[in-house]
Amino acid sequence: MSTNIDFKNLWNQQEIAIPDTAELFEKANSYKKKSFRKLVFTNITLILTSIVILYIWYYFKPELITSKIGIMCIVVAVCIYLFVYNKTAVFLKTNTIESDTNQYLQELVKLKEKQLVVQTTVMNMYFILLSLGIGLYMYEYTSRMKATWAIIAYVLTVAWIGLNWFIFRPMAIKKEQKSLNLLIDNFKKINNQLTEEK
Repeated sequence: MSTNIDFKNLWNQQEIAIPDTAELFEKANSYKKKSFRKLVFTNITLILTSIVILYIWYYFKPELITSKIGIMCIVVAVCIYLFVYNKTAVFLKTNTIESDTNQYLQELVKLKEKQLVVQTTVMNMYFILLSLGIGLYMYEYTSRMKATWAIIAYVLTVAWIGLNWFIFRPMAIKKEQKSLNLLIDNFKKINNQLTEEK
């Protein structure tokens, strides 16, 4: 009895579960719609936040230059973030029900690249400017407080920023990347199958 086993042949005979194309396009379009709604919600929220901050500047008329610079840092952070984030809208607005899988894969890869820029470079810049702006704005009001209350105010602010930076931001990025990576992998499987069949 021969003990030679052809592992390569056995491996090639395995059936690979290839997702249904129509279902995959439906999932991809669903992901795009969800991401587009998130983009619209983010735009509305950050624009309203900027309007409120500018209103605070107008209504309370801060005296120190640090407060004015702080407000400008916050508004600039929001503008930069929205400017870059809105560039993903081009990829999210297209709603292709039946399309070339290779073309759709390329769209998803481009979307992933754009999101990666937003999630890393732009998000870092946003948090740095936002933190700097909040710190500068708070200085005018904390300088009038007793030292204990001023320290408590800064500790709570830094804790909140840290919580967002180290816990909420990575969780959101991981969740978003997981969904998009799954779609990309499934489209790659389909494209590989189609290439092998030709």
